[in-house]
Amino acid sequence: MARAHTVTCSPRCRKARSRAQKNTLPTELTTRDRWVRRSATKVPLTVAGMAASSTDPRTWSTHNDAAASTAGVGLGFVLSDVDDVVCIDLDHCLDTLTGRLAPWAAAILRDAGTTYVEVSPSGDGLHIWGRADVRQGRRIRRPDGTAVEIYGTGRYIAMTGRRHGSCPSILADLSAVVSKLTA
Repeated sequence: MARAHTVTCSPRCRKARSRAQKNTLPTELTTRDRWVRRSATKVPLTVAGMAASSTDPRTWSTHNDAAASTAGVGLGFVLSDVDDVVCIDLDHCLDTLTGRLAPWAAAILRDAGTTYVEVSPSGDGLHIWGRADVRQGRRIRRPDGTAVEIYGTGRYIAMTGRRHGSCPSILADLSAVVSKLTA
């Protein structure tokens, strides 16, 4: 019996669509053993629920182990100097009622190009993931009181897996946007 509101053709297709939507994290992140759990107050935890460190690899685990753990309330990814994975954190840029993006954040997102972007745990910020040479984190205060943070090492980022818009599950080169923001 066909219905106008149906999205899939069968229960099998619906299950496949659901599984595909759950696996939104980029492979470049899930294949690295730099995952932690996080508390409700964003404190990094080991998969056993003990305190984790953003600088001690002995407290990190695989994505599968972290995802299977019930410690804390969610996942986190640790940024390390062993590669060039970076995160640009845009605070208070997303209207939680309308989903509308602030113009300043839309410009940064446009400059970032085609890369993985997820909604932050607060629901009103974005994490833009990519690649660039960022050895020292920066917090850039905007005139309106909001902030842009750029991190590449020694930090962990609380992950939600809630993709923003139709962004891909890949990490793009963010060198140009990082240079523009830090100029």
